[in-house]
Amino acid sequence: MKKFSALLLGLLLAGGVTAQQYQGQPPIRAVVDTSSKPTDRQAKGVFPFNEDGVYFSNDFDGARVNGIERTGPNAYTITITPENAPINMSPWYAFQVWSRAPGEVQVKLVYPEAARHRYTPQVSTDGLQWTPLDADRIAADAPAQVAEGNSSATARPKSVTLRLPTGPQPLWIAGQELHTSKRVYGWLDDTARKHHLPVAEIGKSTGGRPLKLLTVGNPAAKKAIVVISRQHPPEVTGYFAMQSFVETLAADTALAKRFRKDWTVYVVPLMNPDGVDGGFWRHNVGGIDLNRDWADFNQPETRAVRDFLQQRADAGTKFYFGIDFHSTWDDIYYTLDPKFVGNMPGLVPQWLDRIQHEIPNYKPVVQASDRLEPTTVSRNYFLKQHGMEAIVFEIGDNTPRDKIRQKGQVGATELMKLILAKSSR
Repeated sequence: MKKFSALLLGLLLAGGVTAQQYQGQPPIRAVVDTSSKPTDRQAKGVFPFNEDGVYFSNDFDGARVNGIERTGPNAYTITITPENAPINMSPWYAFQVWSRAPGEVQVKLVYPEAARHRYTPQVSTDGLQWTPLDADRIAADAPAQVAEGNSSATARPKSVTLRLPTGPQPLWIAGQELHTSKRVYGWLDDTARKHHLPVAEIGKSTGGRPLKLLTVGNPAAKKAIVVISRQHPPEVTGYFAMQSFVETLAADTALAKRFRKDWTVYVVPLMNPDGVDGGFWRHNVGGIDLNRDWADFNQPETRAVRDFLQQRADAGTKFYFGIDFHSTWDDIYYTLDPKFVGNMPGLVPQWLDRIQHEIPNYKPVVQASDRLEPTTVSRNYFLKQHGMEAIVFEIGDNTPRDKIRQKGQVGATELMKLILAKSSR
């Protein structure tokens, strides 16, 4: 038997509900301490099981495997633990498996006591093109002692067993498609080259990785909007929506050209490169949920965006809209109560109405917050500091990828139309 392990952390995990009934998380009513905390590091490597001629690896960016044990011929248990705790229930996993001869292995994914399985496995043979693992290859273990009708996240399975085909070519398995900092910045650079757009480094992450910003539109314009993404590493579907949103703003269309003439869009597509490359569940290397650090700015990632926006504001730029792309159990938009008035009143609710009108049978949950404190998330900061009409735009974990792209395209198109109409009055 071969084994390596990390200490299982005691967790206080934030609850949620299943995608079919998800109505959004409750308001954040406590002040969150965002001073840095230690994070657990994985033991990286290739882990051979010569009895079966089977090999596992977590030696790549974005991987998450904290323990692996052979439990029988071609049967293994992989333990997944978070970077630290307390933490949101977003158990990310990613690994490779291969074998000397074609065959099949059974891999059981287990989590700390309070955690539950969340992400449907995605598989790839090259780390670039991904498809969901066939449902008949996934066996969910029933949660222990769950009351009938319980729709909370505790009703989700404590573990799942995967049947994985193996052969000499490594098979990649992950909770979502892998989009590490290398791939995100590759997309950013490709977009910049295609449309002749500037890319700047506005700071460094806790781990020293670059924080990059793409400027779309007229750099001399004094009217601007802000787009950010990937504060939370596993939230890949929100990132996909952001990609489509930005590509539509940068497109060679009459509407986009008209919009870009007098407007600037500032895009930070990867707020948490350390967490993404480290295979983290939620936090940055400082052990903090970045979306709780928009008041104290204890982390360099949030400080970099704050400082850049303030520099632009000091130079005369006026910000009208800010959007933060995330993922959760199902599509939901976290808005602000209309009593909070920014630089373009009514923009967000009117925009959401237009999106729903343009996408047939689309009625996402909209949850408006009636408070800006005690804990300031990005949306609240955008409004409080710069008067932006702001939103947290959440995409479901399992929302079909073509629908995600549609939502990004329609969202950007309707936003440009609405902003142009409102600013011309």
